[in-house]
Amino acid sequence: MEFTMKKIGVIHTTKATVDSLTAQIKSKMEDAAVYNILDDSILRDMADERDTELVRWRWLEYAKVLEKMDMDIILSACSTVGEFAEEADRVLGVPVLRIDEAMAEKAVSEGEKIGVFATLNTTLNPTVNLIERKAREAGKAVCVRSVLVEGAYDALMSQNKALHDRKIADAVEEYLGEVDVIVLAQASMASAVTAKEDMDQNRILTSPALGVDKLKSMICDIQTVKTNRSKNKTE
Repeated sequence: MEFTMKKIGVIHTTKATVDSLTAQIKSKMEDAAVYNILDDSILRDMADERDTELVRWRWLEYAKVLEKMDMDIILSACSTVGEFAEEADRVLGVPVLRIDEAMAEKAVSEGEKIGVFATLNTTLNPTVNLIERKAREAGKAVCVRSVLVEGAYDALMSQNKALHDRKIADAVEEYLGEVDVIVLAQASMASAVTAKEDMDQNRILTSPALGVDKLKSMICDIQTVKTNRSKNKTE
């Protein structure tokens, strides 16, 4: 199918995902126009357990702005706020996709023992909840193990991406023999393992590539999606 300048809005919570995710989207959909919104205070607020309701309100307002800009679809680039994205998908007139949804679905389909790795504690629960819900929907029993990669996020915030990636890769190598599949919960973690040729890449799932593939499939049928949403709102 040939794309006709679809407008894709992406909401980021770290600048680490802006360029890489935009490039991935453009590589799959050359004619797509990508509109990025970045609020790098969200992760700090969530980590410090500040007013979560205010964070939720901010995120939903960004989604509403993108809707008013006539986006065809909105992508949430952050797993930590995935539940806000799901809420936006329910109430807005534009589809909203969380980037980790396809990854969670694939993890459930490929294993019963699933390791969820994150560099932020606030990301673990939303990702685990998503995987467990996808497992229930699939009628499958899974055992999910959470691993927080200590110090990796601080390294990334200090512009030490090499240390960030090394900490993640070391943690993955340590646990790879104990689970069927490993999920890297944050999009910013993907680069830590993609360049490691000695790792079993088939058992390590990252959200950007899978999320963009799902985004593309939704874009292909976007007119049907928008028609169905309009119909549902009038019923």
